[in-house]
Amino acid sequence: MVEIISRIDGVVCQPLKVINDDRGYFMEVVKQPLPNDFTVKQASITMAYPGVIKAFHHHSKQTDIWCALSGYARCVLYDLRNYSPTYKEFDTIYIGESEYKTLLIPPLVAHGYQVLGNKPFKLLYFMDQVYNPLCPDEGRIAFNSLGYDWEIKNR
Repeated sequence: MVEIISRIDGVVCQPLKVINDDRGYFMEVVKQPLPNDFTVKQASITMAYPGVIKAFHHHSKQTDIWCALSGYARCVLYDLRNYSPTYKEFDTIYIGESEYKTLLIPPLVAHGYQVLGNKPFKLLYFMDQVYNPLCPDEGRIAFNSLGYDWEIKNR
């Protein structure tokens, strides 16, 4: 499969091949070799209700790989790396049941999402670091402080 190029340097978006038959479907999500020598050290699942915005947070060391399990979301990325050619740029990528893909998010790229439609959004994410609640590798930025327009547009 051909990867989708993000506007943010280092972000890798890979469409997933879905094999359907009359019993359901099969889809490989993570398979070696992974981009950027990514090694899975933890996997987690989160769920959010329709209309919810979970944004923004970022990591100084951790890389994430996201994959939607159900529902649909608008993922928003913002480059915080002052050495990056895409510093202070946004990108918006849609993931969900109708657009199965993985999204690799490098350190210092702020990320979040808005649940679209009327179903809860379930997200499976892989991390190359183990979460440490005593010293979390996580920074937070208010969803409305970077100037991103979260309004739904009629297109």
